[in-house]
Amino acid sequence: MTPSDAAAAAPWWQEAVFYQVYPRSFADSDADGVGDLAGIRARLADLAWLGIDALWISPFFRSPMADFGYDVSDFCDVDPLFGDLAEFDGLVADAHTLGMRVVIDWVPNHTSEQHPWFLDASSSRDSPRRDWYVWRDPAPDGSPPNNWVAAFDLTAPAWTFHEPTGQWYLHLFESAQPDLNWDEPAVEAAMHDTLRFWLDRGVDGFRADVIHGIGKDPALPDDPPDVAGIPHCALNDEPVTHERLRSIRTLIDGYPGGRMMVGEVFLMSTEAVATYYGHDDELHLAFNFPPLFAPWLAERWRACIEETLAALGPRGAWPTWVLSNHDNPRHRTRYDRAAARAGEDDATAARRSEARARVAAVLLLTLRGTPFVYQGDELGLTDADIPADRVVDPGGRDGCRAPIAWDGTPDHGWPTAAGTTTWLPLAPEADTRNRAAEVADTGSVLHLYRRAIVLRRATPALSRGSLELVESPAGVLAYRRELDGDIVEVRLNFGGTGVDLGDPGLVDADVLLASDGPEPPRRFTGVLGPDQAVVLRR
Repeated sequence: MTPSDAAAAAPWWQEAVFYQVYPRSFADSDADGVGDLAGIRARLADLAWLGIDALWISPFFRSPMADFGYDVSDFCDVDPLFGDLAEFDGLVADAHTLGMRVVIDWVPNHTSEQHPWFLDASSSRDSPRRDWYVWRDPAPDGSPPNNWVAAFDLTAPAWTFHEPTGQWYLHLFESAQPDLNWDEPAVEAAMHDTLRFWLDRGVDGFRADVIHGIGKDPALPDDPPDVAGIPHCALNDEPVTHERLRSIRTLIDGYPGGRMMVGEVFLMSTEAVATYYGHDDELHLAFNFPPLFAPWLAERWRACIEETLAALGPRGAWPTWVLSNHDNPRHRTRYDRAAARAGEDDATAARRSEARARVAAVLLLTLRGTPFVYQGDELGLTDADIPADRVVDPGGRDGCRAPIAWDGTPDHGWPTAAGTTTWLPLAPEADTRNRAAEVADTGSVLHLYRRAIVLRRATPALSRGSLELVESPAGVLAYRRELDGDIVEVRLNFGGTGVDLGDPGLVDADVLLASDGPEPPRRFTGVLGPDQAVVLRR
């Protein structure tokens, strides 16, 4: 097969630009201050205008909302807060009409404590579903069975004692989220059925939450002293998980239309994450987290890219790239905080903040792999400053989850009934960083994202081509994308001063895209401006 034949045969999710929708904060249809499925459906045309190929919709299932939907009490229904199954079906149909795919969250590691399975399992040690969860007797001194620590509260064990039955149950996250026991065949069968339920309704795939958690060492040994105190969800990496992923892959691949699964494998080793692709028989895609936490330094990003290509290349695995999501501060906020710690003064910080975010947008959308845009990043948003009396999330993630503004009206597209407010305060600068204002301004961050996505789609070298890192001056990240002889050059200046690239071959190259706003077709001078990124063709 020639390179062009291989590119032509690429599955849709390799070329797609994904957009993560956090339903509570995207768009509201019923004035209760909480976003919903009808709100998403009403804004699909806006996402199509941006150029989005696929939506990843965070949980909307029935839930007591102890972890805002990741504590599922019914995997096969919509929580009334967000709508109903008919509304979901309409959303999928409308998205497909607009040429967009729909991927939904799937939470296989745990349920809500209010799920009927757990209510049954906790009713008696003799319950038929007792083994659907992980139960253990107390240690001889009455303490938890091992030293595993739960996420969010590093002082809390990953166990809760259940007085009525005299045993501890495991939960890698909140106590309201008991872990399922995938060693029980009935659990695996039941969770496969939940996949079939949504596949039969036409979803195009799943984002599998903490998928590496579904396999655990049945001996449940203590974590070693050198990592004790780190949440066990960031350490769990058991071989049996791969067997289970192969079974899930077989199920998904049995459906027509190129269905897929992207996994949250929250391990900080790219080499470890790569194993969850298997040999093209496990996950189709896996999130790679080191770049999400990488500082805004050209040298560090070069290392991230090298590590990713080295780990995934031998497997023929396709990378993913993420700068922000619902669990972490937005990338603009992270980079601004780091600059402040480095002593950047307020005036310089204000000047460079958006410029850095623009360079990051070009980076995200020109790397080899599938990019995931988190809602609001295309507006250049930072985290909201949430007053203490409005904080609701157990993990302190409220700032990145603030509702996004749609227009410049007093309610910014979030009309609420008398006596109610949006569930969290709106994201900052809502008067100017709203979609309507940025659509009207062709120099906005929103238009930069749109131009970058259009260029990516129109340029096979960017969507499917190889990537070669290129030597560059300090503070500059440079790489070449190529497919069938078409070569595109990307240069990104991570610093606040201009840089002469010292490459005569780039002088007078065509500028296909520049991070610092719209411009007529022009030639490159050979000098990168401060905090500037360009995409060039010699």
